[in-house]
Amino acid sequence: MHPRDQTIFALSSGRAPSAIAVVRLSGAQASEALRQLAGAIPTPRKATRSLVRRDGEPIDDAVVLWFPGPASATGEDVAEFHVHGGRAVIASLFAALAQIENVRPAEPGEFTRRAFENGKLDLTEAEGLDDLIHADTDRQRRQALRQLRGLLGDRARAWRERIIEASALIEASIDFADEGDVPAELIAPAIDRMRALLGEIEDVLSAQARSERLRDGLVVTITGPPNVGKSTLMNQLARREVAIVSPHAGTTRDIIEIQLDLEGYPVTVIDTAGIRDTDDPVEQEGVRRARARAADADLVLWLTDGTDDVMMDDMSTATAWWIRNKVDLQATEAPRLDLRGGTTLWISAKYGDGIASLVAAIVKFAETYFGANDTALIGRERQRKLLNETAAALRRGLDVTGNGDELVAEELRAASTALGRLLGHVDVEDILDVIFREFCIGK
Repeated sequence: MHPRDQTIFALSSGRAPSAIAVVRLSGAQASEALRQLAGAIPTPRKATRSLVRRDGEPIDDAVVLWFPGPASATGEDVAEFHVHGGRAVIASLFAALAQIENVRPAEPGEFTRRAFENGKLDLTEAEGLDDLIHADTDRQRRQALRQLRGLLGDRARAWRERIIEASALIEASIDFADEGDVPAELIAPAIDRMRALLGEIEDVLSAQARSERLRDGLVVTITGPPNVGKSTLMNQLARREVAIVSPHAGTTRDIIEIQLDLEGYPVTVIDTAGIRDTDDPVEQEGVRRARARAADADLVLWLTDGTDDVMMDDMSTATAWWIRNKVDLQATEAPRLDLRGGTTLWISAKYGDGIASLVAAIVKFAETYFGANDTALIGRERQRKLLNETAAALRRGLDVTGNGDELVAEELRAASTALGRLLGHVDVEDILDVIFREFCIGK
């Protein structure tokens, strides 16, 4: 039997030990598993207490559920065993299930893939489910939930229907090319629909900023000369001791990373080795890595001692702020925060002066960087790429209007194909394995 026709099972709850463990099955043999282990198939969608047995020996006093397809999460017959979450209980249940013919452990994401293949959700919803599972912050959760609820998928389906309608008008104009004024009556409304649709897609693309980057978060690098307080600032942002603080230059040799949740925005803060010329080969490697991470960062905090004027290193990054540390050592009162020029902030990493303002500035930067994520539809780079391809095809179709209806029809087909790939309906077999293998086992 082909693996896709076999019944799969997996632990769909948290790691053992736990209070309750949920073991899910999907496939034609789910009913047989219930008969063999629970003794009978319970009433559909009703939790039923049962003594689960293996070769006549009790495994656990459990609760079982039965969801006959296609009215199930995967579209197939689905069974669930809710057992006590001890490792021995789960292992014994797994062993009993594996003895049943054509029943095997599930691969990562296989339950969700079967749901996708059976039309229970489109590819944008499947991606939203994966993002929801891996969401670390509230903003990530809200964006993933929008995807799972099908907000982008619903828009894409409506757009595709309108493209198909416009395409039908263009095709009809080609078929009735010898009917005088008939082609003109058909082309005009088709072009109007294309123009309106292009405007809607462009509005979505322009309003989302970098919303798909919310999955990975903002990357902020703290860099600068040695012994200026980079590790102290790192500890202040983390509110705990994550980096070694020493008065000796060159203490930090390697990259140190922490994950922060700043008002719902996921932020990775990176502490790097001090930038300076050195003969120490280990420190040289640290400096090289520091420059490389800063070059890839979304925001660089160039930290210097407030008593000197060390020039900012060329990090080739889009945004860099000059952070003047040790304001507590200034002979005169220095401004605590100056973002009017967009670059300079004054802090005391040792005593915490200006840290709250720095965090607020980073949050403000994140808001601008990610865009209006409370309404964002785009959750992944793949989605943005295909929407851009759709818009580009519509633009080309409008540009060739009057040069041949066949050219317009071809661009409409290209736009429809791009939206079909976005939803997972057209030519996506090459990317399905990549998407679903990122899921955890049991989903």
